[in-house]
Amino acid sequence: MDVLIDVFVGLHIIGIASLLGGFLTQMKAMSAGTARFVPAMLHGALTMLVTGVLLVGFREMDGSSVNNIKVGVKLAVLFVILALVYVKRDEEQVDKALFGAVGGLTVANIFIAVLWN
Repeated sequence: MDVLIDVFVGLHIIGIASLLGGFLTQMKAMSAGTARFVPAMLHGALTMLVTGVLLVGFREMDGSSVNNIKVGVKLAVLFVILALVYVKRDEEQVDKALFGAVGGLTVANIFIAVLWN
């Protein structure tokens, strides 16, 4: 079970890297006002959602304790990110504030995962 959990943690990290990487590649376009949500951002958010839910299930099956409040907060933040990216994915330009909010929420989700014990 530990190997399975480790594999899905790796996939979860790949998802966050895709979401954050997609955001960072659009930073220059954001300053010009032409930023858009790239497909990597949507796919990264979906990967995070699926692997995160599976990780909670695997940890429960393994008998480990899960901080359900932390998981709920991370899930809520991810749902907001996913909703914003999904709804605006076909637009050629996204408002700077909206695009910045997705980046800020992504970084906040990372810090929640790392710092909340």
